[in-house]
Amino acid sequence: MRADLLIVCTTLLASAGWIISKQTIQGLPPFAFIGLRFVLASLILLPFCYQSFKQIRLKDILLSIFVGSFLGAAILIWIYAISISDTLGEGAFIMSLSMLLVPLVAWPLFKQKPSRAFWISLPFAVIGLVLLSLSGDGWHQSVSQVWFLCAAALLALQFNLTSHYAQKIPTLFFTCVQLFAAGIMGIFASLTVEKWPQSVELNIWGWFLSSVLLATSLRYVLQTLGQKHTSVSNAAVIMVLEPVWTVILSIIYYGEKMPIEKTIGCVMILFSLVLYRSWYSITTKLCK
Repeated sequence: MRADLLIVCTTLLASAGWIISKQTIQGLPPFAFIGLRFVLASLILLPFCYQSFKQIRLKDILLSIFVGSFLGAAILIWIYAISISDTLGEGAFIMSLSMLLVPLVAWPLFKQKPSRAFWISLPFAVIGLVLLSLSGDGWHQSVSQVWFLCAAALLALQFNLTSHYAQKIPTLFFTCVQLFAAGIMGIFASLTVEKWPQSVELNIWGWFLSSVLLATSLRYVLQTLGQKHTSVSNAAVIMVLEPVWTVILSIIYYGEKMPIEKTIGCVMILFSLVLYRSWYSITTKLCK
């Protein structure tokens, strides 16, 4: 239950990260924002895991960088999609598909067959996501949707790798190295393709600081810690809550409208989570 609560807190911080990131890139180049954000977040965590560097094996360092490279690629694609997207809600719905892909990726990758509870709850989550993605006149294809989908696929892979290696590598160390690797990728991409502004307003730096402390450092520590003590499928289903919180925050902050089909979509997703948790708990007790 504690691990599940940590994952729920992760979804809240992740959804807040959408608003914070959208505000920050109004004054900072997207890739530069990601690079600085993740490098600083890793440096904040460094004092808490410094001793691990003296004891950790080179193999574990390389594995952490390897997993972090997938995180970096996914986040860079994600922030680019945000920069060209008109609505945050739609992007959040597409990105949440990564959590539905996680158990399916784990199946061939680590031979972990999804539980029956996952298969039963999955259709309701999918229906909910479809309803959330619809507008009054149907589904509209856009370039940002394609980029969000690519980022979702990479996150599904990174999520699986994190769950697998978090069992063997200290949590703070693993998170710190992953964030640093992602940040270096962002800085390199920025220096390659972006131009930095001559000045940045003070309020933009306030949003940036929030993204570093809350939406990055705290978020990824909680996520890694939660994944360490729960199954991949369980964490994946709970993470579907992220687009629901994002919709709510978008309505509050940006005044985005919430039509009936999106309301029903949120209810369907919440129902799938309740169904999964209930079925999972009953099955676990019966097995004991």
